[in-house]
Amino acid sequence: MGIVAGEASGDAIAAAVVERLQQQLPGLGVVGVGGERLSATGAEMVCSYTPLALHGYAEALLRLPQLLRLRQRLEELFATADAFIGVDAPDFNLGLAERLRQRGIATAQVVSPAVWAWRPARVERVAKAVELLLCLFPFEPEYYRNKGVRAVYVGHPLADLLPPVADRAAARAALGINEGAVLAVLPGSRVGEWQRHGAIFLAAAERVAMRVGATTVIVPTADEVGDRFAADWAERWEGKGQLVIAPRQAHTALAACDVALVASGTATLEAALLKRPMVIAYRTAGWQYRWLRRQMRVQWIGLPNILCGAEVVPELLQEEATPERLARALLAWWEDPQRVRELEERFMELHEVLRCNMAEGSAALLAEWLKRGER
Repeated sequence: MGIVAGEASGDAIAAAVVERLQQQLPGLGVVGVGGERLSATGAEMVCSYTPLALHGYAEALLRLPQLLRLRQRLEELFATADAFIGVDAPDFNLGLAERLRQRGIATAQVVSPAVWAWRPARVERVAKAVELLLCLFPFEPEYYRNKGVRAVYVGHPLADLLPPVADRAAARAALGINEGAVLAVLPGSRVGEWQRHGAIFLAAAERVAMRVGATTVIVPTADEVGDRFAADWAERWEGKGQLVIAPRQAHTALAACDVALVASGTATLEAALLKRPMVIAYRTAGWQYRWLRRQMRVQWIGLPNILCGAEVVPELLQEEATPERLARALLAWWEDPQRVRELEERFMELHEVLRCNMAEGSAALLAEWLKRGER
């Protein structure tokens, strides 16, 4: 079976599903693209997901020749496979899946593209590319009704993984933090996100530390790319207080913090499921942001706000995402405990909706699909 997982969050989802799929189908061979977690399941990695972890269309265009070569390589590799499963990375995976389906290969996709947020025409592309689509959010299958693709809500894996109530004291102990205020800073996992957000997020953290006093800043990293950037952060932070670099410990960092500064993406949902107040920020190329805004069908970009149907946490985008504004929005959470308690209740309700044993259910659906050879 061929598989392609895009970036860190896709790698985690793919690993959880493949691990359970192997239990249901002993001897299943898995080959493809992923990261450390998928590789740990015994899957044979053709290459890392790094080429697929892109920051916007400008970066995608620059890497287009490399991406086309990779897609051609994978198409030939998977041409004799029993099936192909794409995990996230829809712009890459759906194109590959469509080509493989034309060759008679059974195709499925785990994680629907956000057709409910922007580019709704992708529904038709999904229907052409795959036979089975596993959706992480309860409202997504409705978009595929009568489109010729079997779309099933399976819940979100993070809701299964993360506890209803995070143990802040245990998380702080694990990171060597004894007392004081704690700010978690997550600028994203892609190279472009570290480049665009790094200096701004670091400057905002400095302002918070100066205002709150005795503040520990935690910077979790998802992979070697993050490790390199975080090491540079540590050098620049020297003498300004305690900064903890936490490789592969995003959940521990979020559980330990009082407040988080998070780039828009999966990490915002992680913070919500750990019931942590946050400020969401994002920057991209100006032309790309304007284009995206014209395409978007939702009012917010942050998953916590979209899923709650209201702006429950601040979003500061583009020019609004300055160190001063980010710091003020972060400090506001420390200044309003009642607002924090209300947010925690809202996030608890969200957690209950998304907790469906996603990996187990997805593996069962995929195992049935593989056994039947649905086409």
